[in-house]
Amino acid sequence: MTLFATTPALQWDVFCRVIDNFGDIGVCWRLATQLAQRGHQVRLWVDDASALAWMAPQGCDGVELRAWGAPPPAPHEAPCDVAIEAFGCDIATEFIASQLIITVADGKKPLWINLEYLSAEAYVERCHGLPSPIMSGPGAGCTRWFFYPGFTPSTGGLLREPDYATHQQTFDRNAWRTAHGVGTHSTAVSLFCYEPPGLTALLHTLPPSAQLLVTPGRASAAVQAVLAGQQDTPSQIYYLPPCPQTAFDHMLWACDLNLVRGEDSLVRALWAGQALVWHIYPQDDNAHHAKLMAFLDWLQAPASLRQFHAVWNGLPGTIDMPALCPEILADWTACIAAARARLWQQNDLVSQLIGFVAEKR
Repeated sequence: MTLFATTPALQWDVFCRVIDNFGDIGVCWRLATQLAQRGHQVRLWVDDASALAWMAPQGCDGVELRAWGAPPPAPHEAPCDVAIEAFGCDIATEFIASQLIITVADGKKPLWINLEYLSAEAYVERCHGLPSPIMSGPGAGCTRWFFYPGFTPSTGGLLREPDYATHQQTFDRNAWRTAHGVGTHSTAVSLFCYEPPGLTALLHTLPPSAQLLVTPGRASAAVQAVLAGQQDTPSQIYYLPPCPQTAFDHMLWACDLNLVRGEDSLVRALWAGQALVWHIYPQDDNAHHAKLMAFLDWLQAPASLRQFHAVWNGLPGTIDMPALCPEILADWTACIAAARARLWQQNDLVSQLIGFVAEKR
């Protein structure tokens, strides 16, 4: 179900500072394109758009890229209706002064939204949709609203295209595998990670029939570092080139197990409905441990999946990594399918975001 599909077209300004080239820009690009596909205009302000050269080589009608620090929109350009501050990045003071403290033509002020990080922790439901009045600086008198993605109906939901199910249903899994040299009866495992503590254990416990599809960048470098100096490769390993976001979805659909990282690929793996393991972004104070446990609790993860996550992410007191036998993978897949079914009953993030804007403006 899609809410507020007939709301007037607005001018959205989405701000993104890239910490992880694939994650921050990946989420913001999906957000921008899904807004544009619903008839809105989007200016995406980003400090490093280089990953879009392969992530979205065709661009998207209705989405305009602007460099971080570029001048605010000129008087003859459409004024900002909604400003999205992604992941706590700070909008330039010049943009705030010229766009966010004014009243636009329809008599309404622009809405300023902080799009937060994804978490299953309890505070998300408490903080979602709360206002934060700006008391000083160029934005004094404005209100910043907090919008939290999440896994429950009391949060902002997850990004999902309206036609996602149709595309997945028409996908030919065996044809994809054949085209990429993956056996139709083998255990296909995709690997998109940082440098997981459990990588060595994984490479030495994969079943002989497994084929490991390794994404470029840090995942490939991590695998090569583990295997350096070893004469025997523990499994069939394929190093993949960079690919557009749609092709990444195809890989997730075609694999039996998806090892993903960060936020964007976790969401895509959930929608894919196959067994998954999450390499959560590590934090110096180990705050990610509680975040991971909250996700596994929401997921209703079986003991073997919790154990694998603990070893994979290097949680203290972990034990041996469970073997990826067919029975375990089937158990994990059933868990993800049930979680996906719960998520499918909720409205997607963009539908909720459009409704939130309609309510607050």
